[in-house]
Amino acid sequence: MNESPLFLIGLRGSGKSTVARLVARQLGWDWLDADDVLEKRYGQSIRAIFAAEGEAGFRAKESAVLAELCQLRRHVIATGGGVILCERNRALLRTSGCVVWLTADVETLWRRVQTDAATSERRPPLTVGGRAEMEEMLRLRGPLYRQCADWVVQTAGRTPDEIAAEILQWKNRSEPPS
Repeated sequence: MNESPLFLIGLRGSGKSTVARLVARQLGWDWLDADDVLEKRYGQSIRAIFAAEGEAGFRAKESAVLAELCQLRRHVIATGGGVILCERNRALLRTSGCVVWLTADVETLWRRVQTDAATSERRPPLTVGGRAEMEEMLRLRGPLYRQCADWVVQTAGRTPDEIAAEILQWKNRSEPPS
């Protein structure tokens, strides 16, 4: 079995952390949330890093953490939603493991973000337009997610268990027998 990391990418609210935990359990692997790793490493919430250093400072820290996580084996890694904004990060993801894009329609993502306590406490706020801003983020980031993704999973109207099962089926089909 390929022991390279499995990366989950997608916008806020796509289910990356929840699904990473489930997929890792089924594989007998460990899982990490890249945002959690970053916050522990720097001793601040993402929101605080954004406030102190701006997006550029945060993205530099995010890239450094990603480079370390790419060295791991037998890990499912839930990435931050904007990790794909940097070309170097996209190249790292593509060459370091398998990448699954979790996506959904804007209405589903917006509804999930509204009910996620971690979003309001730890993440920088959506700056201007709430749902409209999320729509714009999906429009702008969608091609970058697609560029990285080995597999795309639609998450709207599906349970985390159903999403994890699809990823595991795909992973089992895509790996040559040992």
